[in-house]
Amino acid sequence: MKIPHAHGIPLALTLSLGLLAAGCGVTQGTDPPPPVSSPAQPPPVAINHGSVTITPQYVALAPGQKVHFIGSSSIGGQLNWSVDGVGGGSTGLGTIDASGNYTAPGTLPQSADFVISAVLASSSQQNYATAVASVIQYGNIYPTSNPQVDEYSIYLPAPGQVSVQFGPSTSYGLNTWQVATPTPFGGEVNIYVAGMRAQTLYHMQAQVTLKDGATFTDIDHDTFSSGLPLTAGIPPLTSPVTVSGSGNPARGIELWNTILPQGVTQAFATDLQGNVIWTYTYQGSSIDLIQGIQLLQDGNFLMTISDLSSLSASVGEQPTTLNVVREADLAGNTVRELSMDTLNQKLAAAGFKDSDGSPYQLKSFHHDVLALPNGHWVLLTAYAKNFTNLTGYPGTTGVLGDVLVDVDQNLNPDWVWSSFDHLDVNRHPMNFPDWTHSNAMLYSADDNNLLLSIRHQNWIIKIDFNNGQGSGNVMWRLGEGGDFKLVGATGPTDWFYAQHGIYFFTSNTTGIFNLGVMDNGNDRIFPPPTGQVLCKPYEPASAQCYSTMQVLQLNESEMTATMVTHYVPPNSYFSFFGGNTERLANGDIHVDFCAPSTGAIVQELDPTASQLIWQGTTPKADQYRVQRIPSLYPGVQW
Repeated sequence: MKIPHAHGIPLALTLSLGLLAAGCGVTQGTDPPPPVSSPAQPPPVAINHGSVTITPQYVALAPGQKVHFIGSSSIGGQLNWSVDGVGGGSTGLGTIDASGNYTAPGTLPQSADFVISAVLASSSQQNYATAVASVIQYGNIYPTSNPQVDEYSIYLPAPGQVSVQFGPSTSYGLNTWQVATPTPFGGEVNIYVAGMRAQTLYHMQAQVTLKDGATFTDIDHDTFSSGLPLTAGIPPLTSPVTVSGSGNPARGIELWNTILPQGVTQAFATDLQGNVIWTYTYQGSSIDLIQGIQLLQDGNFLMTISDLSSLSASVGEQPTTLNVVREADLAGNTVRELSMDTLNQKLAAAGFKDSDGSPYQLKSFHHDVLALPNGHWVLLTAYAKNFTNLTGYPGTTGVLGDVLVDVDQNLNPDWVWSSFDHLDVNRHPMNFPDWTHSNAMLYSADDNNLLLSIRHQNWIIKIDFNNGQGSGNVMWRLGEGGDFKLVGATGPTDWFYAQHGIYFFTSNTTGIFNLGVMDNGNDRIFPPPTGQVLCKPYEPASAQCYSTMQVLQLNESEMTATMVTHYVPPNSYFSFFGGNTERLANGDIHVDFCAPSTGAIVQELDPTASQLIWQGTTPKADQYRVQRIPSLYPGVQW
């Protein structure tokens, strides 16, 4: 049941009511009326016929509001005014006087269009004009299951778009995106309003633009955001993020993905001052983790929720483990999801089999999911196979690899790639038999192929994908022992090791292009006599255990990888897992050191990585990925 928030309530009373209702996010209100259907016919159209004209031709106004229509005839004469054919109008239609002053009805069942007519008294059949007055009822605000998200509802009697401006004062300052009416004829527009700090009074106001050009601004509404002041499973902090820095950071907000400690709120957003403005919560087992959450172009969030693939092998899956790829809306409602059991069933039904002829029995989703421009998703899944008498491993060894699955808009598989078919199982520089442990994917829009970051191989590979029509062949391998020559740096030490979070740093993605990577450095190789050093989780600072952020310029024809940027922070930033990097719209570099011993360190650096612009830290919490996104709405910049 939805209960609309009250509007126009005095501040003191609103705060009092909001605190009393902090569990549900409601200030005051009554049950809403039953849902109304959208208009079944096109709205009326303004007409000028003969010598008569009316201005304005289209207006939008609130109940009881007044507007002056100017009517004129090029041949002169008296004009008679009516509303929907009723001379002078009526209480239910609104009234209009002989001078064209229209007063909208004070109350009406729902928003409606009214036809204003001016007719030349001496020749009414040949000389007349009409205008359209769209009278729009005030919007309502309803709570959602997310205490920091409200639903703003307003009914339009004609086609158009609605956005909502909101903020802690009537200066507002923030905007949602525009949402169109549900039909070409109009209807009820519902917009999730998100981006509010917890325990804070907010003002909201809808802004309407009808297709006919008329505009309407709703009244101001007060609403109390009652979200609890904690997130990331770290009570009782009012915010888990500590912010510092003296530069001018790129605009936007931070989207955080807490991986440890495990809690029910592992995804949240903050403004650049560290205030929590949105959270996502879910119910699952104690080993379920959100991984790779991202904002989609449809305004929803895409993520995997599952164990960490290698983790469940040691602790065992639990009955309530989710193991899904999920799309959720701003309020936290699941829009659609795909479970691993369903995916395995669909793979079998479509005839996809392992190279040995057996049906795939994929183990879990993990680390990432890739949304493609055509609406498909590429899923990263764990897959185990047994091998006998591998070099150095006598007897039977269960090896854990990766399988990529492309699913269409209906979540049906149409392309499968297995690491066992394209990589050498006897190459295992790190953590075998957890053999590949891939963790990130990129789509190359220039040639429609995939990049896959394979952590336990210390490689990033390019796969012949061709939008689901490719062979799956490995086109190249980037990293120590791969196909590229490292230029402008010292090999093998300056290659990346146990990497995470790859990102295109140039607009082009083939030929000569830049690629950013989080170099965790777990198993870095040094010149003799040191050789390879295997670092332990939360390793104390040392000269051998350190993490870096790299930007490499790849030349696919020359097969060179030139070090463009190599940010080497203090050894105390060593992050034995997680993290990512990205290039921001202003050219700055955003980098997440996920797991230093003191907690995550997220930084915005200048384009040369020589100056710190902004920094956010989460003491005692590790952030798998952190992204700077423009806002909680695609196409909207905060």
